[in-house]
Amino acid sequence: MTVCDPEELKSLFLFEKLDDDQLAALCEQGDMETFEPGTVYREGDTATCFYVLVSGTVVLSRRSGEEDVEVERTSQPGVYAGAWHAYLGDRVPQVYNNSLRVTAPSRFYVLDADKLSLLMREWFPMALHLLEGLFFGIQNTQQAVSQRERLLALGSLSAGLTHELNNPAAAAVRATATLRERVAGMRSKLGMIAAGPYDRVDLETLVRLQEDAADRVGKAPELSPLETGDAEDAVGDWLDGQGIDGGWDIAPNFVAAGIDVEWLTRVKESVPAAVLEGAVRWLNYTVETELLMNEIADSTTRVSTLVGAAKQYSQMDRAPFQTVDVHELLKSTIIMLHNKFGDGITLVKDFDRTLPKIGVYAAELNQVWTNMIDNAVQAMAGHGTLTVRTARDGDSLLVEIADTGPGIPAEIRSRIFEPFFTTKAVGEGTGLGLDISWRIVVNRHHGDLRVLSEPGNTRFQVRLPFEHQEDS
Repeated sequence: MTVCDPEELKSLFLFEKLDDDQLAALCEQGDMETFEPGTVYREGDTATCFYVLVSGTVVLSRRSGEEDVEVERTSQPGVYAGAWHAYLGDRVPQVYNNSLRVTAPSRFYVLDADKLSLLMREWFPMALHLLEGLFFGIQNTQQAVSQRERLLALGSLSAGLTHELNNPAAAAVRATATLRERVAGMRSKLGMIAAGPYDRVDLETLVRLQEDAADRVGKAPELSPLETGDAEDAVGDWLDGQGIDGGWDIAPNFVAAGIDVEWLTRVKESVPAAVLEGAVRWLNYTVETELLMNEIADSTTRVSTLVGAAKQYSQMDRAPFQTVDVHELLKSTIIMLHNKFGDGITLVKDFDRTLPKIGVYAAELNQVWTNMIDNAVQAMAGHGTLTVRTARDGDSLLVEIADTGPGIPAEIRSRIFEPFFTTKAVGEGTGLGLDISWRIVVNRHHGDLRVLSEPGNTRFQVRLPFEHQEDS
């Protein structure tokens, strides 16, 4: 520790406007200290002192995942660090928001945080109020805009979910109405069969054929459009050759059920010629009823899947911090955003299913995936490949979201995580999506978020530590 010289303090830009009494008071309140190369203080520790460099070299760093990232290195006398926001008192956490080390023997003017706060209040009351207003004003603005960003995203997702739910719901309603008509037709046809020229053996044969036809519906192969057209032509020609009216209207149902000319030929051989047309139409009612019930089942399953995805995405009725399979979070987000993909975007999921579950704030991570996937889809302008990949990366779980868009220009790449920075047109973005994502990943989960980009290959990489405990 060395003697504090008011004239030396006055040579520092931070104090050059102070009068002699104020300089003397600073020397009385603080100390001159020399630090050997090494750490002066660490990020997250209680902020007890304010440091002003007199001579030497300082390095400031911030924690990112498992690494300390250097943010500034300087030998400029007068630069300051430490408990500079002590004047805000207990309204904000009084901890160091970075780490400070010196690379050579360095002298500092050191002032206790409490004394700094008192001096600022006594000497600069107006400036203090302006600083407080600026600090909390920016904080409130960020909170308000962040909330708006979340509400905009929620509104967009809600609109997409409504659209996605409407399609299967409408399909189920249409299929139900058609099914009602077909069941009524089957009742009528059953009456005709009961009054027609069918003996017991013919009826038993018809029932067996009906059961076989219903069983085929569930096992019908997937055909290409070309294969489907050829099969419908073949069945339609066969029905027409048997003198069955409207055979071309029946053929698509039989083909969809996996029924071909060979199977229909066996039907012809199993029943008397006089009842063939009635048998074919009865079997068509059976097949169509099964197809309609499958359509209703598929539609209601789709609705159930969407509702489940929405519940998973919102984390409704779940604790904020929980141990989860990150793939379930990614899947729910993809389902919620799927309507934005369109036909021109191909989705590739490259998931490492051996990854363990991890402790996370699940709903907040879903917001991260939403921001990144939405940005990727917009970057590709409707055409390209979206890849969502998971893997193990040392002690971290890696989630990578990649797109084949034009890439992020090198001159703005370092700014994309800044709050309010956006390349979107006015009204299309707040510039907070990636800032929010950064704070959720880095500050909330003590992870790492970075971007690698070149034309045709932009990758946002999120690394989350396997061992992460809930914030106390």
